[in-house]
Amino acid sequence: MPPTTAELVHDRSLGDLLIHSDVVLDGLDAPQRAARTVLADIHPAPRRTGPTWRAFLSEQATSLIACDVLHIDTIGLQRLYALIFLEHHTRRLHMAGITAHPTVGWATQQARNLATDLGIRMDSPRFLIRDRDSKYTDAFDAVLQTEDIEIIKTPVRAPKANAHCERVIGTLRREVLDHLLIVDEAHARHVLATYQRHYNAHRPHRTRRQLPPQAQEQPLPVLKPASRRVLRTRVLGGVINAYRYAV
Repeated sequence: MPPTTAELVHDRSLGDLLIHSDVVLDGLDAPQRAARTVLADIHPAPRRTGPTWRAFLSEQATSLIACDVLHIDTIGLQRLYALIFLEHHTRRLHMAGITAHPTVGWATQQARNLATDLGIRMDSPRFLIRDRDSKYTDAFDAVLQTEDIEIIKTPVRAPKANAHCERVIGTLRREVLDHLLIVDEAHARHVLATYQRHYNAHRPHRTRRQLPPQAQEQPLPVLKPASRRVLRTRVLGGVINAYRYAV
């Protein structure tokens, strides 16, 4: 089989009809069923229904947000629930709200707050990725759909389908929550709000070339760093330390 024809067979975007048409245009006299027979022997079958999940996330990153629920246990054995949102392109983190009783009305109000906030921060949010948690109701979805945001539900028991949110929750636990005893809801709200400011303004991200979410461009290189004084900012009493060169 000529190389060009072999490439056609393995092109995942083509079916047997298109492959047969291109083969005929190449000057080969072959029946259509021949292309179908060749494709049938290739496993797994090429995907022709659309882009892969990885490709979709990459192509739509600038208009994609995701959400997940983080639970926090206090020293009084009370469980709190925090709803977080993450912008895929910038990795900007939104702590939408925290409560001990995540009712339908509460979740819906957080969606309204997010829609208002994203209208300012993002040019064209189009998709929201979420899991199938019962906390997300039809009213929650409807608020975002009125803003022309399409809801994409991940498969059942497939946390990797919302990997960005899963990772940021893991980061939050490792960097903050595993080192603090949360007293109550007010304390948890303060901790999450403080971490959000640090995360968005100072924490570098590898996918953004070590830029924090709010940064727009790389800082100017520091000349003679050995002669510059390093300043430390304590976050949450020193649980996190942020460093910078003195001006």
